Amino acid sequence: MTPAQVLAMAKENNVKVVDIRFMDFPGTWQHFSKPASELTESCFEDGFGFDASSIRGWQPVNASDMLVIPDPSTAKIDPFFKDTTLVMIGNIFDPITLESYSRDPRNIARKAETYVKSTGIGDTVFIGPEAEFFIFDDIRYRSEPNISFFSIDSIEGPWNTHRDEGPNLGYKTRYTEGYFPVPPSDKFQDLRSEMMLVLASLGIEVECQHHEAATAGQSEIDMRFKPLVQMADQLMWFKYVLKNVGYRSGHTVTFMPKPLYGDNGSGMHTHMSIWKGGKPLFAGDKYAGVSQEALWAIGGILKHCGALCAFTNPTTNSYKRLVPGYEAPINLAYSSRNRSAAIRIPMYSPSPKAKRIEFRTPDPSCNGYLAFSAILMAALDGIQNKIDPGDPLDKNIYDLPPEELSEIPSAPGSLDEALAALAVDKAFLLKGDVFTQDVIDMWIEYKTANEVDPVRLRPHPHEFHLYYDI
Repeated sequence: MTPAQVLAMAKENNVKVVDIRFMDFPGTWQHFSKPASELTESCFEDGFGFDASSIRGWQPVNASDMLVIPDPSTAKIDPFFKDTTLVMIGNIFDPITLESYSRDPRNIARKAETYVKSTGIGDTVFIGPEAEFFIFDDIRYRSEPNISFFSIDSIEGPWNTHRDEGPNLGYKTRYTEGYFPVPPSDKFQDLRSEMMLVLASLGIEVECQHHEAATAGQSEIDMRFKPLVQMADQLMWFKYVLKNVGYRSGHTVTFMPKPLYGDNGSGMHTHMSIWKGGKPLFAGDKYAGVSQEALWAIGGILKHCGALCAFTNPTTNSYKRLVPGYEAPINLAYSSRNRSAAIRIPMYSPSPKAKRIEFRTPDPSCNGYLAFSAILMAALDGIQNKIDPGDPLDKNIYDLPPEELSEIPSAPGSLDEALAALAVDKAFLLKGDVFTQDVIDMWIEYKTANEVDPVRLRPHPHEFHLYYDI
C-alpha cells in the first residue's frame, strides 16, 4: 500500500484518528494518536517526533529526540477503538542523521531480511510461530519488600471443583489433560473463535484454534506462515487482539510462559523455511526429506542455542518452563517426529513446499522481531559454515539411560546463563550489521539490571514454606 492509498483508505472509512505504533526494546507495543487531519503524504517522509528517553532501553535524556516514520504497507483499521482509527506501524530514525535506529527491533528484523538476500543463500524467509497463551478469569499479584504473592483463578481450574458457583457444574480440566477436549470441558471455544475472526478481519490468516494441554484455559491460535518482518508485525497484532478480545469479555490473556506450577507452560514453536527464486531451500533427499542446507541450518541453531535463548526465551519465567525431565524441549537435538527434541522436522505433508524446521524452545514472551532475526542468523551461520548437526535423535529422550542422556547438550537453565552465552557467542549475530554490539550490550545490561537481579535478590514465597522454621 502506498501513502496515497493509505489516504484514500482513511477517507473511504471516514477515519477520525490515526494511531502510530512501534515496539520498545524489551518487546511491548507503544503508541500515540493524532487527528486524521494531521495525516498527509509528507508524514511518510518527515515522520513524527517523540521523546525516546521515555522508551525502555532507548535514548538518554540529553539525546531524546527521535522520529517515527509510518510504514504505509502496515495500515489497518483498529477493531476496538470507539472512533474509527487507522493504525500504522512505524520505523524509528535518528532526526539528525536520518539513519535507522539501531535499537529499533523492527529495524533489526528488516536488516535480517536484507542480509539473507546479500548472502545469496535465499531471498525470502518464512516464519510460522505457534504462540500458546492462558485465558484466566482473575489475576492478582504484588511484590513489595515485606509481601509477595500471586493468585490466579479460572472457571476451568481443577482447584475449583469444590467452589460454590451457584451451582458448580463440574467439567474442570485436570492438570496436563487440556489438549483438544470439547465443551463443556473446554470453556473458551467461542472466545477463541471470536479472537480468530477478529484476526481474520485484519487480514491475518489463521490456520486453526484449539485448547492446549494445560488446565485453566491454556490455548493456541496458529497463524499461517509469512515473511519475517510481516510475521513479527502480525505477532504484535496477535497479542493485541487476543488481550483485547479477552478483556472486553471479562477475561485476561497472558503470554507469560509459566504462570502455573505443576502444569504445562506456554511455548512458541517457531517454524522457519528459506526460499530462493520461488523454490524451498530446505526440501531435499536427506534425512526426513530435507536438504543439506536444512541440516546445516539445524546445526547452526543447535550450536548457538545458548545465545539464541537470550532473545527467544528472554524472561526469568521462561526457565520455569525449560526444566530437565519434563516435556519442554531443552535437549539440543533434532528429529523428524520426536517432540522432545529442540528441533523437529514436521512430517504432516510430503510436499517440498512444506519442508521446514521447527525450533521448539522459544516461548511467546519474546520480542518477535529480535527472536525471529536471531534464529535466522543462527541458521545462516550454520549454512555458511556447513555446521554438522550430528545424527538425528528418534528415540524418546525421557526413556534414555542417564549415561546416554548426559551426552545430549541442553538449553540454558536460566536467563542469566543465556545472557552469559550471548556475551561470548555473538559474532554470528553481528554479521551484516543486523545486530550491533550496542544492541547486544544494552540487551544484556537491561535484562540483568531490570529482571535477573530483581528476581535473584527477592525472597520467594515458597522459601518461607521450606525454611521459615529452620
